[in-house]
Amino acid sequence: MHRERVQHPMAIRHLTVAAVRPLAPTMVRVTLTGEDLDGFASSGPGDHVKVFFPDPATGVLTAPELTPEGVRRPTDGVIISRDYTPLTFRRETPSGVPELDIDFVVHGDEGPASAWAARAKKGDRLAVAGPRGSRLAPTELMKAVLVADESALPALSRWVDLLPTSTEIVAIVEIGDDELEGYFGALQREQFTVEWLYRADGPGQLEEAVRSLGPIDEHTYVWAAGEAGALVPVRRYLRRELGLGKEQMDVDGYWKRGITNRDHHEPVDPTDP
Repeated sequence: MHRERVQHPMAIRHLTVAAVRPLAPTMVRVTLTGEDLDGFASSGPGDHVKVFFPDPATGVLTAPELTPEGVRRPTDGVIISRDYTPLTFRRETPSGVPELDIDFVVHGDEGPASAWAARAKKGDRLAVAGPRGSRLAPTELMKAVLVADESALPALSRWVDLLPTSTEIVAIVEIGDDELEGYFGALQREQFTVEWLYRADGPGQLEEAVRSLGPIDEHTYVWAAGEAGALVPVRRYLRRELGLGKEQMDVDGYWKRGITNRDHHEPVDPTDP
């Protein structure tokens, strides 16, 4: 199944928080705004932007600069960044200034991004770079199986928005907070079902749920994202037992338990990269 790739011009945007909306005790939606959003483009379900946060010790926001010679890193200050899915971009708004929504998982002060999001308020400043490119959703697709935890809910939501309405979508989501069951709100879409799993019920649920779907035919695409360790058995089942090729599946470890700021481009399963 072909997924077209589209490149976007490099940009580093300095933005201001326009609104903060708690979605659940463990997730908050931050709306960013600013003239720098002119020209923003994101057309793939799994797109990522790099978000630069203020230094929690000083409150100073330090980010690279885009120059005619390329990207220049500052010689002083602390650069703190994490990758996030741009959930929704609104070019036309009542204020006339574009807006960008990003959802943040909040888990106390364990990391600078979570700590910032838990205290975010209108007027706060962030810098956002990218996305550098998009990998579009397949267009000729009868069915999609989407597997995620809370960190990948924004990307799953984009898959639902970008897939053709004729595509049957089966979503499997593992969460630690049952209030996130309302994440999709009053989404009206035919052939869209969600199975919610609860982390408190024990490990291995994602693999078990995927196995319960039975055979996956050549007209089905599988996308999975979330904690890398939980996705290893899912990927091994898809690759080794079902024999799915890379053109029919995409498994992305957004984060890994015990690892700070993991690069999601790293292989989910190092034994089978």
